[in-house]
Amino acid sequence: MSFKKSDYYTLASKASDIVPGFQAAWQKFVEHATIHQKSKSLATNYGRNIAQVALHFGKVPHLISVGEIRTYLYHISTTEGKSEGYFKQTVYGLRYWYRVFGQDADALQLPPLKNKKSLPAVLSKQECRALFKAPHTLKHKFLLAFGYSSGLRMNELRLIKISDVDLDRLQIHVRMGKGMKDRYVPLSKIIAEKLPLYLREVHPRTYLFEGLTPGQPMGVRSIQYIVTEALAKTEISKNVSMHTLRHSYATHLLEDGVDIYSIQRLLGHTNIQTTIVYLHIAQVKPKLGHSPLDTLYGRL
Repeated sequence: MSFKKSDYYTLASKASDIVPGFQAAWQKFVEHATIHQKSKSLATNYGRNIAQVALHFGKVPHLISVGEIRTYLYHISTTEGKSEGYFKQTVYGLRYWYRVFGQDADALQLPPLKNKKSLPAVLSKQECRALFKAPHTLKHKFLLAFGYSSGLRMNELRLIKISDVDLDRLQIHVRMGKGMKDRYVPLSKIIAEKLPLYLREVHPRTYLFEGLTPGQPMGVRSIQYIVTEALAKTEISKNVSMHTLRHSYATHLLEDGVDIYSIQRLLGHTNIQTTIVYLHIAQVKPKLGHSPLDTLYGRL
């Protein structure tokens, strides 16, 4: 695994140019993530928040007192009104940063984060159809449908290469997903039928979904913009992101009769408890118990 400068948010580059010592510290941070085989998304996800802290104080985070950091966290969550997700990402990023620089005690002094048990939003099948129909371009329609059809995480979707899609075996090779694990997921027959047309009209070179630079994967913000733009053309009132399509994929599989352990494998979940949440969302009719002796002789 290797990190490229283009993978980071521009704030990291800005902090490297402005904040004394940030560039060298950032390089050490990236090297630590690489050596410990952390996912590529760790640097990209934490980079913006860490860089913002450095730019705010004008110095590298491990030289800022925990008291100042706490005041900063209070400021972004109240005065600036940053989202809960942004707040958590900042805390997680700072914790990892502190540990890279041997300041475990400071990491432990950061506020604890509680995991709320709220259920994720999912789209109905009718809402999915409306969302996929909304975009004007084939590229955007295909991206949304492909994301739902495979249940991929955002970064998994971005990094799918044309060569990862196997039309003969109707499967997609997901490489180095969360936890640095490969897996295979089924390729929709509908997607397989539309793929030749997509390739002819869109002309991607390497990645299935490329941005403005040929041969480079589409950015996270560009994908979310596609979701937001499509959503605005529908009557769907839910807060929808690409991850909502992943939740919808799992829920609809469960409603279609796929067992929870198979769904766990398809989603790439390490812990079955992460997958079980969909049992609370799916509209599955309970089945009455019966004796297997009756099915043995076909009497049910």
